[in-house]
Amino acid sequence: MILVGRATPLGERRRGDRSHQQPVRQTAGVDGGGSDGSGGLTLLDWRRRVHGVYATVRGSTDPASAHAQWRRVRDDLLAHHPQSPLTPQRRARFSGIPVAPYESAWRFELPVDPDVERVWIDVPTATDGVVPFERIGVVRMPDVGSLDVWALRSYGGGLFVPLRDRTAGHSTYGGGRYLIDTVKGADLGGDVDLATGSGTLVIDLNFAYHPSCAYDPAWACPLAQPGNVLDVDIPVGEQLPDGGWY
Repeated sequence: MILVGRATPLGERRRGDRSHQQPVRQTAGVDGGGSDGSGGLTLLDWRRRVHGVYATVRGSTDPASAHAQWRRVRDDLLAHHPQSPLTPQRRARFSGIPVAPYESAWRFELPVDPDVERVWIDVPTATDGVVPFERIGVVRMPDVGSLDVWALRSYGGGLFVPLRDRTAGHSTYGGGRYLIDTVKGADLGGDVDLATGSGTLVIDLNFAYHPSCAYDPAWACPLAQPGNVLDVDIPVGEQLPDGGWY
């Protein structure tokens, strides 16, 4: 089963079966930008800023300082940018995203193990139709658990690693959080061996952030699959404000 924002179940497919793709009605912005109706240039600016701050994170030798910069940029985007997923009412009284202090113990650089069954999932989104993902590997965090690594198999490509831990529904959004979503710019780093296609990913749970559907129920967002659920509390990363966002 695959889940999207608002907990809509969908079918799972094995590799090669593309028969279930259907278009969906476009009703709101997809995760990573708002639905202000102003066209593509404001979204372009949003993407540039997100890609830019993650480039700063990858290039930094001080993860804690990079994390502080990441927080500042995200606060500014949500507070002032026309593509912010916050409603105008929420934006008017926004005072910052609650984020736990940086803890280096939650940062890993891990090999991606490709020895997994290749499973496809179809995710209906609000503006991009049905978006296909393929599970291409898994990363294993010592004493924490494992996370499936998904490849976006449509225009733009990229990797996607969501997560849901035992704080979900309490101090974090019930549908989970995102860690890596490279097509939107969320890329924490790692290495790739071009000769073999193998590589590592930086899995820094301090950078776990909420998808747009955590801020406004009008959004539809891919949520963590069973292979991205951790049976531990992850106390770092973005948190919910008291009472949630809606």
